Amino acid sequence: MGRIMAIDYGTKRVGIAVTDPMQIIASPLDTVHSKDIVDFIVNYAKTEELDCVVVGWPTKLDSSDTNNTQNVQAFVNRLKKMISLPIHLEDERFTSKIAMQAMISAGSKKKDRAKKGNIDKVSAAVILQSYMERTKGF
Repeated sequence: MGRIMAIDYGTKRVGIAVTDPMQIIASPLDTVHSKDIVDFIVNYAKTEELDCVVVGWPTKLDSSDTNNTQNVQAFVNRLKKMISLPIHLEDERFTSKIAMQAMISAGSKKKDRAKKGNIDKVSAAVILQSYMERTKGF
C-alpha cells in the first residue's frame, strides 16, 4: 500500500501533505513554489510509493468557479501528462480557515501561523483528511 499525497495549489505556493504508508494519518509535508510542484511530485514518487494524488478543487459557496479554478485545472492537466497515478479532486472550501484553527488549537505560535507556507501545508493535510474520511469511512 502506498501513500496518498494531497496538494493545496496556489499560483505562488503549493502546500503538500501525505499519508503514512498504511494511509491512516494525514500529515503536512512541505510547501514549494508552484513552478516546482510537478517536479517535486515526480521526484517524490521515485522515492516513495504513491497510490494517488488528491488536489484541492477551489469553488465558491454556490459551487461556481473561483479565480484560481482555471489555474488548478491547468496544473491537473500538466500533472496528468507527467505521472500515471490517479488524480482525485477534493473540495477545498474553508480549508485555510480550518487549517488556521487547527494550528491555534495545536498551540502554534503567532509567528508560525503568519507564515503562509505553514498554512498551505496544513490546508493540504485538511484536504487529505477530508478525502480519506469521504472515501475510507474514517
